[in-house]
Amino acid sequence: MKKALPEQGPIIILPKHQYWTDIPIISLVFEPLLYFVAKQELFKYPLIRNYLFLLGGLPVDRKRSIRSLDSFKVLISLLKAGEKIVIFPEGTYFRNEVGFGKSRLLQMILRYQLEIGYSIPFIPVGIRYGERLRWRRRVEVFIGSPLYAERESDAIALTHRAMEEISRLCRLPRYST
Repeated sequence: MKKALPEQGPIIILPKHQYWTDIPIISLVFEPLLYFVAKQELFKYPLIRNYLFLLGGLPVDRKRSIRSLDSFKVLISLLKAGEKIVIFPEGTYFRNEVGFGKSRLLQMILRYQLEIGYSIPFIPVGIRYGERLRWRRRVEVFIGSPLYAERESDAIALTHRAMEEISRLCRLPRYST
């Protein structure tokens, strides 16, 4: 389902994360060039590292964010240049349910929003996988309406709204403890 996205300025794309195939699916749905924020651990493997760098991968160390300083600087310069950034807000795979969203990276982006001088749209995206038929399955992608936040302190509420919308788009329940 294609929706009109803002023509100018940076965009943050927030897709559901269930399988490794989510990355190429998002690459096909949105116009290039996209930049993907990915966990540092994936960049250890040469084949995966090369693939991620070809896609515009930005490594992030989730345990020690100081190690991601260079990636954060690149991320901010990409936002200033009006690029599309993909962040999987769950941070890892959650199959058959929508996981908790992580708000730290969104908080950092909102901190720099004033410097950029643009209200950044955060686009929730649902990916729905159909039943497997041998080695194939139908995949549907649903793009939600842009979400906005004004301040760094709005990051948790923004993340919550995004996860609710992703759950609705995917028709999957939210993760419960």
